[in-house]
Amino acid sequence: MDQPLSSRRTARNSAERLATGIPGLDEVLCGGLTPERVYLIEGSPGTGKTTLGLQFLLEGIAKGESGLYITLSETIDELDAVAESHGWSIDALSIYELADEQRLNPEGQQSILHPSEIELDETSRGVMDKVDQVQPVRVVFDSLSEMRLLAQNSLRYRRQILALKQFFSSRSCTVLMLDDKTSQSDQHLHSIAHGVVSLEQMPQEFGKERRRVNILKMRGIKFRGGYHDYALDTGGIRIFPRLVAAEHPGEFVPKPQSSGSAGLDHLLGGGLVAGTNTLIMGPSGVGKTTVTVRCMLSALERGEKAAFYLFDEGLGTFLARSSSLGMNLRPHLASGLLTVRHVDPAELSPGEFAQMVRDAVETDVKFVVIDSLNAYLQAMPGEQYLILQMHELLTYLNQKGVTTALVMGEHGLVGALQRDVDLSYLSDTTLLLRFFEARGKLRRAITVVKSRTAEHALTIHELVMHSKGIEIGDPLEGFEGVLTGLPTYRGGTAMLNSGDDASA
Repeated sequence: MDQPLSSRRTARNSAERLATGIPGLDEVLCGGLTPERVYLIEGSPGTGKTTLGLQFLLEGIAKGESGLYITLSETIDELDAVAESHGWSIDALSIYELADEQRLNPEGQQSILHPSEIELDETSRGVMDKVDQVQPVRVVFDSLSEMRLLAQNSLRYRRQILALKQFFSSRSCTVLMLDDKTSQSDQHLHSIAHGVVSLEQMPQEFGKERRRVNILKMRGIKFRGGYHDYALDTGGIRIFPRLVAAEHPGEFVPKPQSSGSAGLDHLLGGGLVAGTNTLIMGPSGVGKTTVTVRCMLSALERGEKAAFYLFDEGLGTFLARSSSLGMNLRPHLASGLLTVRHVDPAELSPGEFAQMVRDAVETDVKFVVIDSLNAYLQAMPGEQYLILQMHELLTYLNQKGVTTALVMGEHGLVGALQRDVDLSYLSDTTLLLRFFEARGKLRRAITVVKSRTAEHALTIHELVMHSKGIEIGDPLEGFEGVLTGLPTYRGGTAMLNSGDDASA
């Protein structure tokens, strides 16, 4: 007798979600998969469908659940090679291989009936017999393109998939059906499957290819829509859920903290405020990174953890230059308070970088530097994507009470300068650095043009960098046009002594 509908509903509602074993995917699915359902995993060759399927089954093995891998195209040796490349063992899995020597023997084939009619029935019957024999909790069916070819027409194919779905459901199996999207117009699977996960691979003109996943459909459960970057590397697939700042609220006390320079603190109206971000802009060589390091070093000296994401400069050059300016970072690297990550934008997806920052914040990092946004923009599909992601990332960092410094270079040295993208409206504080000429020597100027948290100074000051760090001079009251890069001298402001002024 069939189970009453009310009993089925009670059992369904009380069932726990099934963990997929793919880092990040359960977060995208808001908990995991609904058990005892059939799901479609689609993607072109090379997107990692087989790897995802093996991770799913091995997660079940780790939880004491039996697993069955049904392969209609690959051999057991090929599957074992894939697993070995990731450092896995598939000895505990049951594997049903269609492409064995007996089935491919020409002497065993007949010609009275159409071969596809016999082969499709034999394939389906063989799969069902193997499932009844193993009684698996998790099943991976690889791949549906073979079934599509055997069915010859869409009606027969749909009926066969429906029959398999009903069979798997009656055996309480959670099934991942893999499809390589050889038939782009075939939407039968989308309507039949309980959920559809699409994997995409996008080649770049230069650098590493980009991979992303999209949940096209998932019946009965809430999931996070849109595209999420993922990486396929040794160890399997890792998905980087798209950052949504509203999902990560936090509490902190927004108090100003010293930048380590009394002159800079005066300009900022007391220092940098926890839970805010500061955008530091200026042409190449003007001292943006040096000012940022001075602020970060002050946080390190207070015992706070910091993370510095270096896009433009080599790590060795960065550390050596900081030391020459009286800011030795090596002791903080050795103690673990400071983490410096050299990031190659050609090899890193935006989602992976956001996850990297999240992981750092979860280890109690309180000061984050991104140097520079110009290089980070190269990892983005476009300017609008940078603005949208930086909005979420900065909001997330602010909510976590992190002090953030963003470095942005401007093109040109004097005159009208150009920026790759305008992010000033996202910043809580904006520092502007410029070159100017006085008495036949190139000098630097600094000013705070915006602050949402304090009453900042509106004056322009000289910035000098030397072996003891940075020094802020008196207001440049005798100059006009410093910010434009074409200053005019109209007074007698004394310049600072910059005898051992170092380059930025």
